[in-house]
Amino acid sequence: MLMKRRLNCRWQTVLLAAVMAAGAAHASVTIGGTRVVYPLDQREVTVKLTNDSRNPSLVQVWLDSGDSNAKIDDSKTPFVITPPIFRMNAGRSQTLRIIYSGDALPQDRESVFWLNVLDIPPKAVPKPDVNTLQLAYRTRIKLFARPPTLPDTPDDAPRQIEWKVVPADEGKGQALLLSNPTAYHVSFSKITVTANGHRYEYDAGGMVVPHGRETFAIPKMEGVQSGQIHYIAINDFGGAIEGDAVISP
Repeated sequence: MLMKRRLNCRWQTVLLAAVMAAGAAHASVTIGGTRVVYPLDQREVTVKLTNDSRNPSLVQVWLDSGDSNAKIDDSKTPFVITPPIFRMNAGRSQTLRIIYSGDALPQDRESVFWLNVLDIPPKAVPKPDVNTLQLAYRTRIKLFARPPTLPDTPDDAPRQIEWKVVPADEGKGQALLLSNPTAYHVSFSKITVTANGHRYEYDAGGMVVPHGRETFAIPKMEGVQSGQIHYIAINDFGGAIEGDAVISP
């Protein structure tokens, strides 16, 4: 328990530095996939981690329900993940086991949680008169808890999305309102709107929850009432599902 508390404290200290340096460096511990799908009729699922560096790392893993700023001890989910803390030697792999506790979850739609992997490299030996910055890196990917009796398939869900144009927040241009009538989460990596002889692109990514709505503000889009949509959605394996749609009146 003492070790976990110390790690939590260190994570809070170094996370800001890691975010600031995210564009200049990369974590050495990588996850084997861009998302995790947990069929709720299975006893457990496994996730593979690999240390691609030449140095060992101390790794802490946990799940949260959507609040990226929640403390580890306060992140309550209906899953157990083992091992929660471990050392990874250079060039080695580690398999995580995620086990569903059986706590009640909706059975008519997917639920989403987040897998966090905190990579803490060994402490560098400081050199005289040289400033150093010790970094830890957190990777966070989605975990979809999927009941076994959902209708259709997740690959069918993107083509069932309904698209409408609405005013953007604060009246600045226009946005797309996406309505998802399916039981699956639908994640998009890119959306292109063709209307009035112009093309408007949105590549910030986003997700629409089951039986929910989400609004994406489209840069520079104005005066659009109808048009064509080309989208790139993301499947269970991180691959692309491309499709076309029409803006609804």
